Amino acid sequence: MDALDLARWQFGVTTVYHFLFVPLTIGLGVFVAGLQTAWHRTGKEHYLRLTRFFGKLFLINFAMGVVTGIVQEFQFGMNWSEYSIFVGDVFGAPLALEALLAFFLESTFLGLWIFGWDRLPKRVHLACIWAAAIGSNLSAYFILAANAWMKHPVGYEVVAGRARMTDVWAVLTNPTALAQVPHVIAGAFVVAGGFVAAVSGHRILRERRAGRTGEPAMWRGTLRAALVMTAIAGAVVAGTGDQSARLLWEQQPMKLAAAEGLRHDERGAAFSPVPGIEVPKALSLLAAHDPDAPVQGVEDIQRRYEAAFGPGDYRPNVPVVYWSFRVMVVFGLSAVALSMLGLWVTRRRRAVPRWLARATLLALPLPATAMIAGWLLSEIGRQPWTVQGELLTAASVSPGVSLRAVAFSLALFTLLYGALAVAEARLLVRYVKAGPEPAPAPAGRPGPDDAGAAAPAPAPTLMY
Repeated sequence: MDALDLARWQFGVTTVYHFLFVPLTIGLGVFVAGLQTAWHRTGKEHYLRLTRFFGKLFLINFAMGVVTGIVQEFQFGMNWSEYSIFVGDVFGAPLALEALLAFFLESTFLGLWIFGWDRLPKRVHLACIWAAAIGSNLSAYFILAANAWMKHPVGYEVVAGRARMTDVWAVLTNPTALAQVPHVIAGAFVVAGGFVAAVSGHRILRERRAGRTGEPAMWRGTLRAALVMTAIAGAVVAGTGDQSARLLWEQQPMKLAAAEGLRHDERGAAFSPVPGIEVPKALSLLAAHDPDAPVQGVEDIQRRYEAAFGPGDYRPNVPVVYWSFRVMVVFGLSAVALSMLGLWVTRRRRAVPRWLARATLLALPLPATAMIAGWLLSEIGRQPWTVQGELLTAASVSPGVSLRAVAFSLALFTLLYGALAVAEARLLVRYVKAGPEPAPAPAGRPGPDDAGAAAPAPAPTLMY
């Protein structure tokens, strides 16, 4: 093992960990904004309680996402200096837009939202959470546009060994990005929907055990809202996934071949859901919308790449890509199927069955696992390239970083991230178990210890 191997492990581990928080932040921010909008329009107290409750969970997750995301930028300079030198002039534009526009919008208005309760006008305060949610989605767009450029570089030229941007609009409207952005963001809404559904299912079971009759009705509403969000987002994921498969067929045939384990070129290629079972011509139909379309195979692409780029192994880790694709599809479809089943059994104001509440808890890991599997498919599938056709991973690593230095930082990050994971889990569990804050008593209403005296107006109880 050399520094390159450990550098790849470090970037992969830290990115997967960071990616646990990103999709939940994207989807949960919009969900919280929707709850506050419902309170603003209806004035119903339970919408305010739910806004504050899920707002706390959103902020915990947002903070973890920011902390773990900063590490990614340091790694570019520490472990991947050659890569940074090559792509810096291209990545500068989308990453600057992400930091100066999207993240500034997100963090500024989120701060106003946190500290603006009972200080800002209701409409202004509502606009703040919507601005923060929009900022999260814009941030994802710019990051994914930069990532898409590595898979399908456009709008650039190579000068003196460095990529120079010639058309920023081409980079931001890269067809790979236009397919990837809605696919990933919709997947984020599936993750957030699964999280809200699990929290709602837990609270329904807890309130029923406590003998409360009013609370389960409130959580039934959040459960159904989460199921609707998951079902709609799942349909978007499926539609954009179809477009992504076609782009793979055109732009990244090696990744497509590895995802199917197809070794040689084949016209009318079959698709195998699991090894040993094949659906005739399904892969050609999925990739090119033509059952007789040719699909390139791993070994034949390897031979062509050697002729075009010189000797080397241009094959990714085929087993990882193959199984990542299947985990992504099966786990993602399972989460969406559960949401559709849940909507059916809770229609017409029917009570939430106990088995459904428990199923939402058991299904909590499914969307996040599907997202991580999709990331592994996307990033490992383009190996050994960091920039497709232009820069190999082996040529991207920092030449002056030793194996010992990378091993030390990897061990340090692993310990730190383990501690952060424990802290995150404990905070989330604590606030989920505590539930929403009780509705404030109306001013002038006597309290239990007031001996008939009028209770003072309650102080703001939302503290983050």
